[in-house]
Amino acid sequence: MSDALKLSLVIPLYNEEENVAPLTAQISEALADISYEIIYIDDCSTDATRQEVLQLGHERVHLLELKKNYGQSMALAAGIEYASGDYIVTLDGDMQNDPADIPALLAKMEAEDWDLITGFRKNRKDSFLKKIPSKIANFIIRKATKFNVKDQGCALKVFKSETAKELNLYGEMHRFISLLTYLNGARITEVAVNHRPRKFGKSKYGLGRTVKVVNDLILILFQRNYLQKPMYLFGNLGLLFFTLGVLINGYLLYEKLIGNEIGDRPLVFVGVLFVLMGIQFYTSGIIIDLQMRTYFESQQQKPFKIRKIHRPQ
Repeated sequence: MSDALKLSLVIPLYNEEENVAPLTAQISEALADISYEIIYIDDCSTDATRQEVLQLGHERVHLLELKKNYGQSMALAAGIEYASGDYIVTLDGDMQNDPADIPALLAKMEAEDWDLITGFRKNRKDSFLKKIPSKIANFIIRKATKFNVKDQGCALKVFKSETAKELNLYGEMHRFISLLTYLNGARITEVAVNHRPRKFGKSKYGLGRTVKVVNDLILILFQRNYLQKPMYLFGNLGLLFFTLGVLINGYLLYEKLIGNEIGDRPLVFVGVLFVLMGIQFYTSGIIIDLQMRTYFESQQQKPFKIRKIHRPQ
């Protein structure tokens, strides 16, 4: 890689005081022949992480201090926005990702012109508690989106700068960076990388995050399938409930006409409820569709992206 092509490493930190110095040393060794910068983002750590970064006195190290604990997605977003390299690498600050993998990933990126190369932790050194929810999430994503990446959660990734800066990260979306990039039309490949057990500090993973991940996954699937055509979802639901309500009420009307009492039957309330739900879903679809159009037009955005234009010579 030419020295003119600058590499930005974006590394969120939260209570990783013991990992900062050895991680920086490993990066310096792995990237000795590459022009790079390290961007540490301190996500309002409660230990001495910030002081450890400042004490490094490293000419390639930048530190972004967040005002409060926003979470990994926001920390990544801040680092990516700040990054100035032609390529952007993301990795965790817990030293489980191996910086020695970066040169090979970068060489593959340049040689084959990918937009994103994501790591695949073939021999993952994590606890059973972390592995099982991750495997379930990866399986659901593959089946729901036809996006065949085995390891959505690997933090070690190499992006073209413009690809990374197109991302909109919030919530727990950092877990779905590969999927979000794919939905933006990026060309992606997956490469097996080394994964190491955590030596210092404590894992930030907990079962409470699983609920957030599920919610964000549902949001991503909605955006993928219905962001530009919300009427297809809400309109279809509205038609379904309205039709069921009309059928139920038609049946009850027939019962009434032949002399049967229907006033105390729960089915009356179900029929009325379904009709009202159908109307509500349908009108919601119209409103959301108008909001979608306003979203694109107010920001002068197009609901499509062009990768490249080839002009006649």
